Amino acid sequence: MAKDFDPHHLDIRRFAEEGAEIESSADVAGFARLLAETTDPAKAQAVHWHARGEIANPSHVQPQVWLHLQADTQLALVCQRCLLPVDVAVAVDRSFRFVEDEATAAAQDDDAEEDLLVLSRSFDLLELVEDELLMELPVAPRHEVCPEPVKMSVADPDFDASSVEKEHPFAVLGRLKTGK
Repeated sequence: MAKDFDPHHLDIRRFAEEGAEIESSADVAGFARLLAETTDPAKAQAVHWHARGEIANPSHVQPQVWLHLQADTQLALVCQRCLLPVDVAVAVDRSFRFVEDEATAAAQDDDAEEDLLVLSRSFDLLELVEDELLMELPVAPRHEVCPEPVKMSVADPDFDASSVEKEHPFAVLGRLKTGK
């Protein structure tokens, strides 16, 4: 990791102008929102990430500032089939183009294929890593083959025993009518 660049307070333009790269591993405990998704924080592996800055079209009037991000980890999530823990590998490989302000980002967002972010002198790269990993989490994580057979029956023995015919509720109301 470069000593000049703090991933919590990254000057994106300078990072890109220098074509700098930083890479590190961090404990999942440092990513509170990611940690909240896991069933067993002790089983979660470290988050490995790598970021590289780039200036595209450097001789252009408005050169483009880019950040290329790769990150991966493995988390213990809840299988939506058997409700037991399942280890899920999560990986991100994405590029971001930085623009001067929110208005520019909003104006260009519909036409741009890449993700747009606002240029900052104190950008939190680790927050971006966490955001991107969270977006890559599967909606319904599950085992390829669950370790225990999944019970697919909804029959309840107590329910079957109580299938005594009940009187229709309107019949009870009909008896309450008086004088007709």
